Amino acid sequence: MPVHTLDHANIRTTNLEAMIAFYEQVLNMTNGPRADFDFPGAWLYLGDNAVVHLVGVDGNPQTDGDLALEHAAFRATDLAAFVTGLKNHDVDYFLGFPPGVPIVQVNIHDPDGNHLHVDFHIDELEAAGLSR
Repeated sequence: MPVHTLDHANIRTTNLEAMIAFYEQVLNMTNGPRADFDFPGAWLYLGDNAVVHLVGVDGNPQTDGDLALEHAAFRATDLAAFVTGLKNHDVDYFLGFPPGVPIVQVNIHDPDGNHLHVDFHIDELEAAGLSR
């Protein structure tokens, strides 16, 4: 189960357009393709990798009890071994399937309650004995 890359940071914002402009202009990222979610947002790329996911929200994520940085994600291979390891450590998980993207997300929480997901190519789902 090699986790090999921090995939992206997910940031909630009430200033979506300003945030997009900042990441494009200041950090030289490119606003690119995004899953077909039913909420506003943008994925900002470095090369071929969408490293910052912005989510447009109402209200202030810093004062309404929500976090601005909602989760971190890792990319990995060998879904079957990863899920076995979670079970061996009694770690609860749930699977996510972002629309229009060929990945399966294994969502977990660390001991402090931080949301993490580890992403695998959807082709690994059947071999791991899992389904949608």
